[in-house]
Amino acid sequence: MTYELVYPMAAMVVLTFGVMFAMFRARVRAVRAGEADAGYFKTYQEGREPRHTAQLSRQVTNLFETPVLFYVACVTAMVTELSGLVMVVLAWLYVGLRIAHAWVHTGSNRLGPRVRIYGASWLVLLAMWTILVLGVAGIVN
Repeated sequence: MTYELVYPMAAMVVLTFGVMFAMFRARVRAVRAGEADAGYFKTYQEGREPRHTAQLSRQVTNLFETPVLFYVACVTAMVTELSGLVMVVLAWLYVGLRIAHAWVHTGSNRLGPRVRIYGASWLVLLAMWTILVLGVAGIVN
């Protein structure tokens, strides 16, 4: 069994923690600057969240949506011994796209590039799962 897919998985974990840390810092700064009431963060229903902290918050949520399928695909590929070069390249491509998506989403937040990057990451994830299913079915190695 090979474990090369642990590295792109670890990169996704680092990205997730990096965005979570940035979100926490932004929220603390927003409260200190009077842009947000600390009470807002108790229930997220009373008051408003500044745009820059909302973008980071939404990105954190986003990093717990389709990336879950990425982690499962990587672990499944390792367990089924389908973690060859193509799967490793696709995994790193996915990570690169997710980093680019986070950069755009938490920065300029331009919807056009953001949607294209996000869609491309879905296609890469779909390719990973297609390889897994075909590999388990014995159609491809």
